[in-house]
Amino acid sequence: MLKRREIAYLEEWAARRGRKPLVIRGARQVGKSTLVREFARTAGRPLVTVDFGRNPELRQAFTVRDPARILSTLALLTGQTIAPGTHLLFLDEIQAAPEALTALRYFYEEAPELHVVAAGSLVEFALADTRFSMPVGRVEYLHLGPLAFEDFLDAMGRPELSAHLRAIPLSDLTDAFPDAVHQRYVDLLREYWIVGGLPEAVSVYAQGQETAEGGFPQLARIQQRMMATYRDDHGSSRDRLRMVFDSLPGLVGRKFKYVGGSRDHRAAELADALQLLCMARIAYKVCRTAANGVPLAAEMNERHFKCLFMDVGLACAALHLDLLDLGRHDLTLVNAGAMAEQFIGQHLLYSGPAYETPALYYWARETRSAAAEVDYLMTLGAHVVPVEVKAGATGSLKSLHQFLKEKGSAFGLRFNAAAPSLLHDSTRLPNGDALDYHLLSLPLYLVGQARRLAGEFRRR
Repeated sequence: MLKRREIAYLEEWAARRGRKPLVIRGARQVGKSTLVREFARTAGRPLVTVDFGRNPELRQAFTVRDPARILSTLALLTGQTIAPGTHLLFLDEIQAAPEALTALRYFYEEAPELHVVAAGSLVEFALADTRFSMPVGRVEYLHLGPLAFEDFLDAMGRPELSAHLRAIPLSDLTDAFPDAVHQRYVDLLREYWIVGGLPEAVSVYAQGQETAEGGFPQLARIQQRMMATYRDDHGSSRDRLRMVFDSLPGLVGRKFKYVGGSRDHRAAELADALQLLCMARIAYKVCRTAANGVPLAAEMNERHFKCLFMDVGLACAALHLDLLDLGRHDLTLVNAGAMAEQFIGQHLLYSGPAYETPALYYWARETRSAAAEVDYLMTLGAHVVPVEVKAGATGSLKSLHQFLKEKGSAFGLRFNAAAPSLLHDSTRLPNGDALDYHLLSLPLYLVGQARRLAGEFRRR
């Protein structure tokens, strides 16, 4: 079984007094059901799964609003007793049972001791459908994305490497990655980029490492099947959806434009297709924001955005990149640096608390004489931190400098191919202004610890 960081969140939820039924939200195949099963196993809780996709007749148990009667009917239909406080009730594919969504309210109000988790492959569409009666304020959410790099290391049988990343303090950062250790992480990062963070792909690849042919042949079949599944969703707009889906991996890191996307479809049709992919969490919009303070969404411009794909492994598969291709180049140069932005972006999306809706922003100033763009922005409390993803071990930081000066800030974050460092630097901007600032420079593989390490710096 795969070890995931979200297990700790579920453990905290289960032990909390006044907890609410938990709805896990995420794209198809990110491992929602697997996560619940693994949590039940590690917590020693008997698991009762109600799968509305496989057993639609179980909806009948939820036609009443009395939790005791619901549990009694489920016991008759499934042959499994559900004891509040002991068992874990898992409502899978809940988007197929509007009555079950409504019942979450009554579980919270009248059976608070019952542990209830719900999930579904298309639950985002159910939540957006006005015909569904969502128990607002009576449920909480866990947003689930692909496995993080540290979880991938655990799956590959290298828990000592993941533990090292999770534990290293800022004070020891510059001495903790000698060349040989740094290169070991880079080599495993190349594998992560090809495999990605979708649990089935990771599991197949990890198991394949024990065979003579390795894990790549089976991995390729799994990834192609996954992409075919995503393409075939949402039948009425399938042709437009496929076109936008197929274009996304090649557009990562670039400003998204509908104009010129297709001679056969209007921009509005392509926008609708992209919105469907975003609702399914196959794509993410990274909107531009003025970034004068938090929340960043308050000043975002939805007309200007870049896109992220759901997973770097699927993006590499769509672009027909393999480990040999990645081995010939600096990782930050692959596909003009787009895959580095994809890897960093998908981790930053889910770097906050699991209950927060994933969102990511960038900053840009589009003037002829002083154009500038910062790849991503990260918030630490009330502070906005500019994040640059740079090619190679070096690279210009002009845009980051412009942002810091304009916002009156003195701390920035950079990801590149070099070993970590914390610099105190002074520079002079093109207009002659002086800038004194600190730069936390991290190798790509430390993105999962960026929020923690940056927070340590801010607290110094």
